[in-house]
Amino acid sequence: MQRVVITGGTGLVGTYLSAVLEKENYDIVHLSRRSLAGERYKSFRWDPESQYCDKDAFIDGDVIIHLAGANIGEKRWSAQRKRVIINSRVESAKLIYNASVGSGIRPSAFITASGKDYYGSGISDKIYDEADPSGTGFMAETCRLWEAAADPFEAAGIRVVKIRTSLVLAPEGSALSKLKAPAAAGLIVRLGPGRQYFPWIHIDDLCSVYLKAVRDRTMSGPYNASAPDYITHDMLMSEIARQKHLPVFLPHVPEWLLHLVLGEMSEILTTGSRIAPDRLLHSGFEFKYPEIAAALRAC
Repeated sequence: MQRVVITGGTGLVGTYLSAVLEKENYDIVHLSRRSLAGERYKSFRWDPESQYCDKDAFIDGDVIIHLAGANIGEKRWSAQRKRVIINSRVESAKLIYNASVGSGIRPSAFITASGKDYYGSGISDKIYDEADPSGTGFMAETCRLWEAAADPFEAAGIRVVKIRTSLVLAPEGSALSKLKAPAAAGLIVRLGPGRQYFPWIHIDDLCSVYLKAVRDRTMSGPYNASAPDYITHDMLMSEIARQKHLPVFLPHVPEWLLHLVLGEMSEILTTGSRIAPDRLLHSGFEFKYPEIAAALRAC
């Protein structure tokens, strides 16, 4: 069995993806800060903050999937928090490189997560594809540096795939859980202007993107992991209301109030543009959930 080494294996995407890859008969290995008794997958210790990584985690021919990174929406974006968000992605990729390629071990591929915010924040009429340059703002800078940290692997002749991920929809633990939480009290809460676009992808489709990236040796470079269904925040909340049989009557929570509560981080809720999955579609990828209504029902 081919081995797949995953960082961030206990997070939302890592948990789902590990199960999918295991079902497809891959040997799953996690990099973990600590080993726990009864773990489902074999793990090797690493600690990006101290730049320690057990080199025995890697053998020639592995596929490495780099998902690790501090939660972007967990805390307000102070200057220190911004450094944590960036370093948890960039420095950890450097650590993986040093522990594998730098030690004479050649993985067959390095697949790294990235984000839809590579193209910048704001609300635009433009539909962004993979050929577009990086935008401006903190999140765009984070994604640009995140992806650049994978370039040394490519320079060493290793296949590199960069998955620019939209907001992930899953039954539990995703951004959707927070957005639909007020529905439990019979409320539909709409945030900001409402016309901001909401690029999204169902967790099953995202795992299929990664599986294809592992298998398909023709895949390299950036791919927009976003469903081909362009919806705004208001359209999303209206569909949640329809499926929950709830009325939409509350006014939008104003941007100034969200900024007061969340600071600069509020931009992840109040901005958004359309992201086209052109390279995925041209590669032959087929979405299981190409439309928001079916994706929400599945969640």
